[in-house]
Amino acid sequence: MSSYYPFSNRGRKNNRVRPESEHSKRFITQVVARLKDDPSKLNIIRNNLSYYKQQRFLKRGFLIAVDRFEWVFEVDQDVNRICEQLLADDYIGKRLRRYPLLFKGVLDD
Repeated sequence: MSSYYPFSNRGRKNNRVRPESEHSKRFITQVVARLKDDPSKLNIIRNNLSYYKQQRFLKRGFLIAVDRFEWVFEVDQDVNRICEQLLADDYIGKRLRRYPLLFKGVLDD
C-alpha cells in the first residue's frame, strides 16, 4: 500500500522522539555555568525576550518558547532555580532548550 500511495503520510505529524544533540547539550551547560557565575546575564536574556516579542513574523513555537521563558521569570528570580528549569526534562525545559537564540549574547564576554 505504501508503494502505491507515496504521499500517504503527508499532512500527519511524525511524533518521533528526537534525542537532543551533543552540541546543544554542551551549549546549554555553558550557558547555565555562565548564568551561575554572573547572574547579571539574565538581563541579556530578558532583552532577547523583549526583542523577539516585538518581531512581526516568528514561528509559533518560538513565540511559545518566549512566553514560557517569561513565565519562568515571573515565577522566580533565583538564578539556580532558573537554571534548574532550563535543564529540566519537562515540557518547558525542552521548549526553552529548543531555541538557542534566546541565549544569544550570554556567552560573549
